[in-house]
Amino acid sequence: MSRSILLPFTLFLLLSPVCMADQVVREVPDTTAGKAVGVVTGLMVGAVGGPVGALIGAGAGFFAGSSVQEATGLTETAYEVKDTQGEISTVRSPNARFEPGQQVTRKGPRLIPQDS
Repeated sequence: MSRSILLPFTLFLLLSPVCMADQVVREVPDTTAGKAVGVVTGLMVGAVGGPVGALIGAGAGFFAGSSVQEATGLTETAYEVKDTQGEISTVRSPNARFEPGQQVTRKGPRLIPQDS
């Protein structure tokens, strides 16, 4: 009985990476760094007005930081990736470049090109 379960389980483990490839849908700009800097700066400036001012400053800095990073042309690269269930999510990839339609696998927060 245990041998009949062991073979399908082993095949499942060996073939699952081949069947679970994600696909890059499109490249999108990523302004996460600008948002982070904006929040910290807004928080410090808004803290002069007390706790409420700090919250308002952080919120304003979030939007301003994103806009500043985009206006200066310093946006980073992110990709919309469609998984096997059809769900689309955005994954940051500052170093690697991918083309729309390319098969990739996720390893933690990064994308790795899948061998064809």
